[in-house]
Amino acid sequence: MSQAKTLTDRELKKVLDYVAVHRHAARNRAMLLVTCYAGCRVSEVAALKCGDVLAVDGTVKTEIQLSPDQTKGGHARTVFVNDRLKKELTAYGKTLKRRDPELPLFRTQKRDGFTGNTLCQHFHWVYRKAGINGASSHSGRRTFITTLASKGVGVRVLASLAGHRSISTTQAYIATFES
Repeated sequence: MSQAKTLTDRELKKVLDYVAVHRHAARNRAMLLVTCYAGCRVSEVAALKCGDVLAVDGTVKTEIQLSPDQTKGGHARTVFVNDRLKKELTAYGKTLKRRDPELPLFRTQKRDGFTGNTLCQHFHWVYRKAGINGASSHSGRRTFITTLASKGVGVRVLASLAGHRSISTTQAYIATFES
């Protein structure tokens, strides 16, 4: 099975431009950027609750503590929220009518929240309709890891940020771009 496409800056802009003019723009933008700017898996994005990301006063936390039941490997981990993502999540948080800490952060129109599978399908269609060939729900995560690697971040740090137990798993994510 081939790896998910690593998004270029132009492709990320293209998909963000697409979601900007469609329903649930703020939600979809925030979900995509959590994968691209924090390296979260789609199942982790689906599992986020308001209280994981938003402090009691409504501000965005600088660290998201994922519990073992929110991660793929069943190991708790910390997700760091950089300034760009904090700005995006702040804007999204302002659109929420209810910020109950136990509610899913990202809600569907018909249910309280996404499942990992429904969000995976959602991302597939968003990328497809935006005209990004080869992109999948894992593209944001792979883009996050590759971007940091290209800036000289060491593979052990990347593995920690990605929640990988093995650096060989992390190395498989790192794409090389041809000029």
